[in-house]
Amino acid sequence: MNGRALSATLVTTVLLAVASSAHAGTALNAIKERGYIKCGVSDGLPGFSHTDEKGKFSGIDVDVCRAVAAAVFGDSTKVKFTPLTAKERLTALQSGEIDVLSRNTTWTSSRDSAQGLNFTGVTYYDGQGFLVNKKLGVKSAKELDGATVCVQAGTTTELNLSDYFRANKMKYTPITYDKSDESAKALEAGRCDVLTSDQSQLYAQRIKLAKPSDYVVLPEVISKEPLGPVVRHGDDDWFDIVKWTLFVMVDAEELGIDSKNVEEMKKSTNPDVKRMLGVEGDKGKDFGLANDWMAVVIKQVGNYGEIFDRNVGKGSPLQIERGLNALWTQGGLQYAPPVR
Repeated sequence: MNGRALSATLVTTVLLAVASSAHAGTALNAIKERGYIKCGVSDGLPGFSHTDEKGKFSGIDVDVCRAVAAAVFGDSTKVKFTPLTAKERLTALQSGEIDVLSRNTTWTSSRDSAQGLNFTGVTYYDGQGFLVNKKLGVKSAKELDGATVCVQAGTTTELNLSDYFRANKMKYTPITYDKSDESAKALEAGRCDVLTSDQSQLYAQRIKLAKPSDYVVLPEVISKEPLGPVVRHGDDDWFDIVKWTLFVMVDAEELGIDSKNVEEMKKSTNPDVKRMLGVEGDKGKDFGLANDWMAVVIKQVGNYGEIFDRNVGKGSPLQIERGLNALWTQGGLQYAPPVR
């Protein structure tokens, strides 16, 4: 490399570093000035993001955004929810319409790179499945040759469906819908033989049908669907806060800290507990937040086990087993880096 080329390379490197430094923290600063977080959620999925008759949002994805609000503002209510379809969700985040997308969105290589997004972790380990009416007499997805399949448009589900049928030398006719509710209603009305989506979504949609017991989720899981919160590329401060809010909830469950005992646990002699709850060290400074922000998140929203159980687990109508979403110490995949 000659001197001129080396000089040009150094100038480019410096300019990129300056641009990155200048941009750092802009999202967090804007959010703090605004006074609330703009969170994109699904357009209606029980257990993940759903509204009751009074318009109150609930679900795992909703709780994640409330936890981030608790971290930033010390108040989990400082968040505005925007329901988004699968087609709208990524554009809304990329354009700045929302600050964080917390909407059953699968972490993929293209979304994490070419589409300019950063996944902050996994709130729910899922996989794609099939929901059918029992009267169809089907016991396995491999019996679906020639079926008409309802599927939500603008999702990885469409690609997985195509791959599965091609790999098993079967034919199918897709019928696409923009909203998950529309695809479920189409199955109920008999406009398709089978509905395919993430298994969590199938269980959520089944309880909304007039006769849930008439429908069964087939045993095959045909894909990996790690679902989690997403932010835009380019602002590490904001990325770190969203990422570590999720990690804190997972670590808190492992340490036995929950929304009911958090104050009592501040008396613990366990160094890990003391650091997390702000009794020892200064972990707030690392993130530009209050020193007790982790304790506030746990007290106002709960640990990971609490938000799972009340929204989709034993304390909910869905009654979904922890399975892969159990802690790593209990045979699952939920594992978070330590607060240190």
